[in-house]
Amino acid sequence: MIKISPSLLSANFSCLADEIKRIERTADMLHLDVMDGHFVNNITFGPVVVSAIRDKSRLLFDVHLMITNPARIIPDFIKAGADIITIHAECCDELLPCIQMIRDAGIKAGISINPPTPLDTIVPLIREVDLLLIMSVNPGWSGQGFMQEVLPKIREAKGLIERDNPAAELEVDGGINLVTGKQAIEAGADILVAGSFVFNSPDPGKAIGDLKNLAAQR
Repeated sequence: MIKISPSLLSANFSCLADEIKRIERTADMLHLDVMDGHFVNNITFGPVVVSAIRDKSRLLFDVHLMITNPARIIPDFIKAGADIITIHAECCDELLPCIQMIRDAGIKAGISINPPTPLDTIVPLIREVDLLLIMSVNPGWSGQGFMQEVLPKIREAKGLIERDNPAAELEVDGGINLVTGKQAIEAGADILVAGSFVFNSPDPGKAIGDLKNLAAQR
């Protein structure tokens, strides 16, 4: 069954607890986009915010670190209550020690790649992670359009997971709606990250349900 991880970046930050309640019953995870103003131009939030909302939700906290040197901050997100921490292949730190740090804490580790980055970059790490996140937009801002040229990469990534680590999940993030969500699922996605489509909807719970129903249309 397809899982939906709504991105908090598209929520109303003046009432986060209320926004989380709107998606609590139907979402599988809460996607937390952490940006440092260096790896990407935008700045979002840090472990203090994650910690503050941890007791507001039963959902898995799907923490996506779009930051340059994740090793220095990973322990803070572990303490804040992350269930999954995903780092970028393009970050400056060595990837395997970061992944080991995350998994040694008893939580799931993910690796993400941006649209221009070839999958070859992370093939040696697929056996070491629980999650592979394919960006279908250039990271930094919510509300961007899905890049159709990423679809072959999603298919290839699914094949690599099935070959090297069938227990891992494939997540797709960026520009997800009913059309692009169906395309991503058909290409092999197990988890869809949806921000604007969910939180800008009059009924976020229904929007999540509509995305989940796409899997039945395959």
